[in-house]
Amino acid sequence: MRRAIQQYFVWPVLVTLAGLALAIWLGWRQGGAGGAISFGIIAVVLSVLEISLSFDNAIVNANKLQTMAPIWRRRFLTWGILIAVFGMRIVFPLAVVVVAAGIGPWQAVHLAATEPARYAVIIEEAHLSITAFGGTFLMMVALGFFIDETKEVDWIGGLERRLRRAAGVQGLQIGLVMLVLVSFAAVLDPVDTGTFLFAALLGLLSFLALDMLGNWLDAEQEVAGAARVGGLGAFLYLEVLDASFSFDGVIGAFAVTKNLFLIAIGLGIGAMYVRSMTIMLVEKRTLAEFRYLEHGAFYSILVLSVLMYLQAVVHVPEAMTGLLGAALIGVALWSSIRHKRAVENS
Repeated sequence: MRRAIQQYFVWPVLVTLAGLALAIWLGWRQGGAGGAISFGIIAVVLSVLEISLSFDNAIVNANKLQTMAPIWRRRFLTWGILIAVFGMRIVFPLAVVVVAAGIGPWQAVHLAATEPARYAVIIEEAHLSITAFGGTFLMMVALGFFIDETKEVDWIGGLERRLRRAAGVQGLQIGLVMLVLVSFAAVLDPVDTGTFLFAALLGLLSFLALDMLGNWLDAEQEVAGAARVGGLGAFLYLEVLDASFSFDGVIGAFAVTKNLFLIAIGLGIGAMYVRSMTIMLVEKRTLAEFRYLEHGAFYSILVLSVLMYLQAVVHVPEAMTGLLGAALIGVALWSSIRHKRAVENS
């Protein structure tokens, strides 16, 4: 028996209450009543930022989870969310500072707690590498969806049919990404070009390595007689995909506040809602019911990847990223509803 929609969000609501209580307590300790109110509002803003930037992530996760073995699906929805919340929202920003500043982990924690402004500067200095890596990985993900000869449903017919038919051209996906990559690198300051290209190539190699690992592990499962493919390889793929999606939110959060612990609370709350949306999409089979919703998510990923590249050249407001993604998914949902009604009335 399927759960009601509100039942999917019981845990996120509880986490929200606990997170807001912790944020208010931190604010009270630092600035009394005014600090408590300010920290509470910032936590809410960060949560909304995370949800708006990650809804397309939930759709892509749901699509992948439908093909995963049940045991690995459960592992992703339990261990995976812990890695997403604590790994990307806490460990990742600390790791960036450890590498960039050449200090130890405990020193990075101390720096975040005592000198948040300096901590934010170090994060910002690593922004170029982060955007290049994330932009490349996400662009490969998006093009992999459209350049696929087995794809059966087209939303924007003329464009998607051409990309699907071109899937037989070897290396097309990588070639298109490299073309975009070189175009952006050409307008960068020569001092930054090497850093940008190195990080982007790491993003490309990470995608290819995970793709090969996933195919190999799934092939091993088939040989072993597994009922369904999609195990460790798919799990790792989703974790790196979530990390790539999270780059934008983590960097954008530092524009809202310099307090690492407040960022972790706000983005962690948002991540719980994204997890619940993912479970709801899988159990209610929403992607099958709304045939173009997945297309909207991948167009959103493609736009996000370009915007991440663009951030290497100019500042792109995080609100623009979230609004564009939401708009594309909204149009895809509207098109899906129109198609559904047309089929029912025919």
